Formats: sequence, C-alpha cells, structure tokens
Amino acid sequence: MFTIDAHLDLSMNALEWNRDLRLEAMEIRQREQGMDDKPDRAKGTVSLPDLRRGDIGLVVATQIARYVAPGNPLPGWHSPEQAWAQTQGQLAWYKAMEDAGEMVMIRDKAGLESHISLWTNGQLNPAGLIEHNGPDATEPNGESLADKPIGYILSLEGADSIVNPGYLEKAHAYGLRAMGPAHYGPGRYANGTDATGGLNEQGKTLLREMERLGIILDATHLCDDAFWDAMKLFKGPVWASHNNCRALVNHNRQFSDDQIRVLIERGAVIGLALDAWMMVPGWVRGKSTPEGMACNLEKMIDHMDHICQLAGNTRHVAIGTDLDGAFGKEQCPTDIETIADLRYLPLLLAGRGYSTEDVAGIMHGNWLRFLLAAWS
Repeated sequence: MFTIDAHLDLSMNALEWNRDLRLEAMEIRQREQGMDDKPDRAKGTVSLPDLRRGDIGLVVATQIARYVAPGNPLPGWHSPEQAWAQTQGQLAWYKAMEDAGEMVMIRDKAGLESHISLWTNGQLNPAGLIEHNGPDATEPNGESLADKPIGYILSLEGADSIVNPGYLEKAHAYGLRAMGPAHYGPGRYANGTDATGGLNEQGKTLLREMERLGIILDATHLCDDAFWDAMKLFKGPVWASHNNCRALVNHNRQFSDDQIRVLIERGAVIGLALDAWMMVPGWVRGKSTPEGMACNLEKMIDHMDHICQLAGNTRHVAIGTDLDGAFGKEQCPTDIETIADLRYLPLLLAGRGYSTEDVAGIMHGNWLRFLLAAWS
C-alpha cells in the first residue's frame, strides 16, 4: 500500500554518516562492517531503493544542525552560522539526488497531487485515500517502482540554524515547508527534550514568521513549557512528525494525554516513531535489546490505539518512523529489517480490528488530508 513516512533524516545519514543512500540498506551495512565510530554502524535500515521496495513514495525529509553554547555537552555547531552552513550542505545533497532523478521536492498542493498521481496511477480519491494496494516491485500497469523518484517535503528539525528570523524567508524560498523549533536540550528559539522553559522572545517572533509564510509547525521535541506557549501563539497548521505517548512510556520526549487532546483539537496528525526506547517502557540505553524487550510493530500499534481512543477515531495517527535517526537495528522493532518492512503494517493493523479505510488513512490518507488542507 502506498505509504508516507513523515520523518527521515536522509541528508544527515548521507553527509554525517557518509552513506550512499542510492544503495540497498544491506549494501550500506556491508560497506560499514568493522567501522565503530558510531553505535549504529552496519545496522542501518533506510535507503532509497528500500523506500521504493516498501511503496514509500513520499517522505518528510529533514535538515538538522544544532547550535551548542559553551558548556553544552550535546553534539553540535559552535555558531548559528556554522549550523546554517551545515543545513545548506544537506540541501545540496537533496538537490544532487533530484539531479540524479532519485528524489523530487514537493513544495505545494499542485506538486503533491502530481507526485501522488505518478506513484498511484491517478488513483487518489476525493477523500485523500489511494486505491492502490500492491507492495510489490511493480505497479498494476507493470511500471517499475525503481523508476519513480521519492517525493520529499523539506523540514527543519530544530531551528538553531536559522541565524535570525529573517533567514526563515530564505529557507521558505528554497523549499522549507515544516519546522520544529527545538530538538534536544536548550535551543536558540525554544527548549526541547530534557530541557524546560517557554519560548523566548526570538522564538515567538520565529513562530509568527512561520505562520506568515505558511510553514507547518512540528510540535515534536518541544519541551512541555514551549509546547503550551506554541499552542497559544501559533495559529497555522500543526503536526507532530514523530512522537509517541507518555501514558505508555513515561518520558518528557513523549506527549501527555492533555497535549495529544490539544493536537487533536487543532486537527493535527501524529506520526508514530519506531525508536525502541520510545515504544516500550524500561528501555536501558546500551543494555536493552529489541528482542529482550519484545519490541515489535505491535508496540507501535499500541501507541496508535491510545491516540485513537483519545480522539474517538483514526484520523490523527500516521507514520513518522525516524528510522536511522542516529540508531539502527539495535534500537528498532524486531520485525523491521529495513524500512521496506513497513509494508507488513497494514496486515497487523487489520488484525487489530482496523478497517480497510482506517488502514489506508494511517498509511497515507491522514497525512494527505492534512497537507491538502494546509496547502489549499
């Protein structure tokens, strides 16, 4: 079934991990055998061929570059200008993939509808659901998925690289369409995971500029204080690209039920993430394993179920895997060998009682409905 994944750090993997994502994930793993500079070497799950093999034709792809002030132990850049330059290198990689015919940037409603038509042979119906169910290597008309570019919507994970709010107009001009103001720790505009404190004045200015330009606010990673500030201030479209439920795994990285309810009221869609520590309680970094914690795709559905119960429907849940987001097989569900294995999720959802329409919504329809409304 045609699938949308709302969070992949493709350019980070290409440039900082030095992965040629035009190769199969297994080929990338082979090339990384014996490397130990990063904990997920030889364990990656994402590549452009594997996206095609899984019928994942549209992704939200990130730029990411954190600024770290003196004394901040997190990895990052020592000035906003350096962080900006890093994101421009990431943009250059996406453009190179476009030149190679591997990817295509989706900037607006017309581009979205054209790309969906390409991948589904024009089978997008008025409800935003695609009447196309084949996860095989070819389309119903015999056309190979390998010939189709992966569509990507450009997002910025953490706003530290926006040198000042005026830079946001430059970013919008080159295609930025979604942004999360914070990532991990303290940020220049907002505080993120494991930090506290509301939006600063520059952060409030940034959100007003996002609203003016029509940039989607990604609520993922905002600390609680900044989240509530953002919900009061920002009146534009809001989503959460990759987030799970605090009620199931108690950590500030996750959304509380009150936060989820507010997102539902705002018409948001929440993409469920496949980072194992966010999926199962009690994960101990460096010690726990997906096998030992029985972490599989069913745990992802548990988080989906929780949100659906709060909403009273399935319209606010979708997929935002974050696969290869600085972790690999050592920290993802046991039934994911590569990202192509998302193609088995519809069967699991059906087994949990989700209707055919619900499944289509989760796999692609809910993101499409959101985007068509945001870009109307």
